Amino acid sequence: METQSIVVLDFGAQYSQLIARRIRELNVFSVVLPCTTSLDEIRSHSPAGIVLSGGPCSVYDADAPNTDPRVFELGVPVLGICYGLQLMVHVLGGKVNPAKTREYGHAEVEIVAESELFSGLPKSLEVWMSHGDEAVELPSGFSLIAQSPNSLAAIQNPAKKMFAVQFHPEVRHTRMGTEILRNFVLNICHAQPDWTPQHFIDTTVASVRHI
Repeated sequence: METQSIVVLDFGAQYSQLIARRIRELNVFSVVLPCTTSLDEIRSHSPAGIVLSGGPCSVYDADAPNTDPRVFELGVPVLGICYGLQLMVHVLGGKVNPAKTREYGHAEVEIVAESELFSGLPKSLEVWMSHGDEAVELPSGFSLIAQSPNSLAAIQNPAKKMFAVQFHPEVRHTRMGTEILRNFVLNICHAQPDWTPQHFIDTTVASVRHI
């Protein structure tokens, strides 16, 4: 049986490996791939979902990291984190501008609409922000689901199973970040929490024996 995974596309974030680690802590396999990875290579990892990592660039920088826009057409849920939110908005027809107020550090965000991403969570969350740009116009089908005092904090297109947060759920400074990732991985992607490091070793050995 092929092992499903959550694919993390890395846009130069310092936390990309941490995202994968948090997902593995949910007993779901996760692999980090460069954002330039081909669509065929992404498919080869049997993704149950895709996470777009943060990154230090603006989507409008000449050397801004990008990915094949067809990742949004694979038919699996997608979660954008920080730069990943901005890239999702930019690629799908929204608008991103430099933020009037750069947010860095602790922030309080308010959940303003129902979302599977925030299922079971309180209406107010303490999160960790680190961004200089912000989404000012959302693509068609998207709506606001959380906001900070200075900018939007999360968006969704539930029909397309696309979600994005401007903060970092993978860091401990975001108090209920693990619950957010759990909602995405288990409830939205429906990944099976049956992976362990030993399971990975066993399946790898079995596949080698069949070569």
